[in-house]
Amino acid sequence: MEFKDYYKVMGVARDATEAQIKQAYRKLARKYHPDVSKEKDAEARFKELGEAYEVLKSPEKRAAYDQLGQGPRPGEDFRPPPDWGAGFEFSGAGARDSDYSDFFEALFGARARAGADNRRGGIHPGQGVDHHAKVLLDLDATLHGGTRQLSLRVPEIDADGRLVSKERVLNVQVPKGILAGQHIRLAGQGARPHGEGTPGDLFIEVDFQPHPLYRIDGRDLYLDLPVAPWEAALGAGVKTPTPTGTVDLKIPPRSHAGTKLRLKGRGIPAAPPGDFYVILQIALPAADDDKAKAAYAAMAAALPFNPRANLGV
Repeated sequence: MEFKDYYKVMGVARDATEAQIKQAYRKLARKYHPDVSKEKDAEARFKELGEAYEVLKSPEKRAAYDQLGQGPRPGEDFRPPPDWGAGFEFSGAGARDSDYSDFFEALFGARARAGADNRRGGIHPGQGVDHHAKVLLDLDATLHGGTRQLSLRVPEIDADGRLVSKERVLNVQVPKGILAGQHIRLAGQGARPHGEGTPGDLFIEVDFQPHPLYRIDGRDLYLDLPVAPWEAALGAGVKTPTPTGTVDLKIPPRSHAGTKLRLKGRGIPAAPPGDFYVILQIALPAADDDKAKAAYAAMAAALPFNPRANLGV
């Protein structure tokens, strides 16, 4: 996917004010509007300009986009990092234009659809607009539940037209067993309406920080467990960490690298609970002394084993 440099498209600096961005858009929109422009690529440039303006005119989208930095070098493929946009509070973003690029869709598509689904301001008078945010929790939050203090950045335009961010701190009750992609609804924590009425809600989308041991896949957890060659070949009982404590795991004889062992119900305590999978990884002892080298030589002589037999060599 190609990275889009929206500042370059608009011809403005990365620290441009709100007024400078509006001025640049109006000037370029007149130049490339398909109904009046004589430029051969006017329609494509006009669509690209509209997409750039959609991002840079919005304090929330612009602040999140700025987190990506300058982007990759020309010609390099781009994928947004998994934690992109976490910690930003977005207002109802509205529906996206079907002509926007895959780059825009990867960054803002889900939020735009969520904003369209939950946006209430202007639809029901007296009700404020819903807000949205994505946060990264530690695995312990879903295993045990409980209160977490979350810090959200709320982008806005200051009196000089510059983009700034304010911090908002919330104490949030995290339900035990919540899964990545699910939402926590905080009633009345969205935008206040103009005049009298009911504030909107804040919808917090949950994702998880990388864990040093476990991988999260839906409600299931995975652990790569190193085992010695003889433990895999002959079978063994080994101590194995799990989120609920160490267990004695039985390694079946004739196991191999990639063997998957399942501990039912030891994943995320959702409804129903997930499972805990142990993936065996063969750890080879180092041949760094004469004794170890002799052991490897003896094994090579005793075992007629060709690890490349399935390759026909």
